[in-house]
Amino acid sequence: MLIRWLTRIFDDRYAWLRLTLLGLSGVGYLLVGHDSEDAPHAVLDWLAVGAALALCPVAVRWPFAGLLTASLVFGLAGSLGQADPVVPEVGATWMMLELALRAPTRQLGVGVAALVAAQLTDLVERLPSGLPGWLYDMAVTVGVPLLIGLNIRASRQLARQADQRVAVEARAARTGERAAIARELHDLVAHHVASMVLRVGVARHVLRDTDSRVTEVFDDLHDSGTSALADLRRLVSVLRNPAMVADGPAYVPIEPGALPDALATTVDRAVKTGLTVDATIDPAVATLDTVRGLAVLRLTQEGLANVAKHAGPTARARLCVRMVDGAVHWEITDDGGAYGADGGTAARRGADGGPGTRRADRRADRRAELGASDTGPGHGLTGMRERVEVLGGRLAAGPADDGWRLQTVLPAGVGG
Repeated sequence: MLIRWLTRIFDDRYAWLRLTLLGLSGVGYLLVGHDSEDAPHAVLDWLAVGAALALCPVAVRWPFAGLLTASLVFGLAGSLGQADPVVPEVGATWMMLELALRAPTRQLGVGVAALVAAQLTDLVERLPSGLPGWLYDMAVTVGVPLLIGLNIRASRQLARQADQRVAVEARAARTGERAAIARELHDLVAHHVASMVLRVGVARHVLRDTDSRVTEVFDDLHDSGTSALADLRRLVSVLRNPAMVADGPAYVPIEPGALPDALATTVDRAVKTGLTVDATIDPAVATLDTVRGLAVLRLTQEGLANVAKHAGPTARARLCVRMVDGAVHWEITDDGGAYGADGGTAARRGADGGPGTRRADRRADRRAELGASDTGPGHGLTGMRERVEVLGGRLAAGPADDGWRLQTVLPAGVGG
């Protein structure tokens, strides 16, 4: 803890604190820390002390100017003053440390020369017997702060280089992962989707005279596959070149103003699979930003797919998307596939006519998906939860009456 505090105290951001403590220590020395014989009593002595203390706030922003002026004050006090210039000497020494911590190399050399010159003013009177003492003073007032400052500066530089190296390695690793994912998407997923779209197109052409309902299914499959293939290609491009995202919204599957129509299209596709969907979509969602708009669309697509998967294609679902004070309130509920296609209660009963056997099995499947690990068969709810949490919300999923409920609130001011 102490070492961490000492490391932080020498950060450039805390120069004001260091120099404030230096000024306070000088005041304390004048008040209680000196002998009466060493106290400044001449006018020049007091002027030197006052100038040394006044330089503390100056050196916070201009350490080079602070050291030059402090060296001048120290030299004048040492050569012309009557008292021992303790405060000017300590001030100049600390200014040397500040310069070593923060200034360029050229300024540092000039500052060292200025402080050495200030020490030389006292050498003439002390030669030859005073040379060892003068060398000791030089080591203390110039050498020690210079070495400490350069060592701290070198440590900072090494730490910055280490951080930069870690960042470069992490960026390279992410780039490699992106490239690997892009290859798999292109070579495996996109290839199979393109093959399916092609086969559906051929089937639609060959079975041109078949039942219109079959033709409608083929058309819907072809359009969905073509749209998915276009999204995959855009996503592969972004994965291979992340700079496209940094330079602007290169991957925008949906324009914000088109969100109500996109939600309506998603509902229509779910209805075509056999679901009955009661949708309430607030027109104000067209004002959403791109990130939250895409999240709402993906949540709706995955939520309705979840209903079809677990409650069955004949289930009844209710979608509600509304805006409240800038936040998006999103909810999908279903009846758990309580009724069969004939409107009866066949789906409520098991093979032995027991109550709710199939519905209980479906709930068990959904609970299993809720608690599934990353190695489990389904990742839909996990992906939905992650998408919501990134935007500052929380996905609630659980039983509701005879069915299931997915619910979240995407707060305002996130993702814009």
